[in-house]
Amino acid sequence: MEKLNTQEIQQNLEKLDKRWLVKEDYLQCSCKFGNFIEAFSFMTSVAFTAEKMSHHPNWENVYNKVEIRLNTHDIGGLSSLDFLLAKDIDALLAKK
Repeated sequence: MEKLNTQEIQQNLEKLDKRWLVKEDYLQCSCKFGNFIEAFSFMTSVAFTAEKMSHHPNWENVYNKVEIRLNTHDIGGLSSLDFLLAKDIDALLAKK
């Protein structure tokens, strides 16, 4: 897996929902749900997707909010795998 350059990151970012931002070598987004159960259900769905990809997010959940940070740790930056997972996360959010 190769680390994406600035141009590649920007091109991939344009294909995602506007909630995604790149900060400090992480692809990040914040999600808000109606309650804790909805947030936890979403996290469970993401967990199954991430496990299939063998690519796991850094995340935090406080009640109805989920903060997600994606990064390919092995390369110390962003790879195409981060953007693939983000796209899958967008698809899960579209179902909510």
